[in-house]
Amino acid sequence: MRRVLLNTTAVAVLLTTIFPVYWMFLTAFKPTRDIQSASPTFWPANPTLDHFVTAVNAPGFWTYWRNSLLVTVGAVLIALVVALLAAFAVARMRWRGRGPFVVAVFAAQMAPWEALLVPVFVIARDTDLLDSLAMLTGVYFMFTLPFTIVTLRGFLAAIPPELEEAAQVDGCGRMTAFRRVVFPLLAPGLMATSLFGFITAWNEFAFVNVLIIKAQDKRTLPVWLSSFRDVFGTDWGATMAAASLFALPALLLFLFLQRNVGTGMTAGAVKG
Repeated sequence: MRRVLLNTTAVAVLLTTIFPVYWMFLTAFKPTRDIQSASPTFWPANPTLDHFVTAVNAPGFWTYWRNSLLVTVGAVLIALVVALLAAFAVARMRWRGRGPFVVAVFAAQMAPWEALLVPVFVIARDTDLLDSLAMLTGVYFMFTLPFTIVTLRGFLAAIPPELEEAAQVDGCGRMTAFRRVVFPLLAPGLMATSLFGFITAWNEFAFVNVLIIKAQDKRTLPVWLSSFRDVFGTDWGATMAAASLFALPALLLFLFLQRNVGTGMTAGAVKG
């Protein structure tokens, strides 16, 4: 009975979470006359792509798409490189100040982002980096770095250091042992942190409005999506199609990485 109750609760939570996303995609494919029908259906009888055509042809779509992709991928890649070096130093090395450094990283992770709006704006203004994609990339890098360090540190700590020592005994240097032995086992951690960083940067809205003031062509997809309904009024089909296009990259990335995120870090490490 306990297992039945737990499974029922899990299914109820799953359906409650997925239903809004399902309804968004469903509305995007419905013809306009069926969207506000008195008898809604759970699958469109005559699915259409007209709403997606309207969304794609909206002013600024491809410009904002390019901007979002540039700042998100740039921030995630830089954060992975920097965090990997920092996590390795924390997990594998002994040095003065390591404890306070870890505490500072945790504190930075727990700090509310909204509290940084004014300081970040002042820094961008004083350094002439307002209306700059480089500044936006740096801000997203700052957001994703603490979590990436903490997560990769946990993955590195779970990998036995004896694997590196065995490789060094066989003639590998420290960097070679890390590249050939540790780095492949670290792949699940890299995928998990890159997924988190991508979703965080892709969905960010507040700092775009604060840092991108005059250069409208430097804004990203969340801003485009927020103004989409104002442009097209009550065209719910086009609005839901735009929201679906916005959510699609993060969804595809999750589907691509989710099979590897939960794999064991040291799977196959002791094979002969």
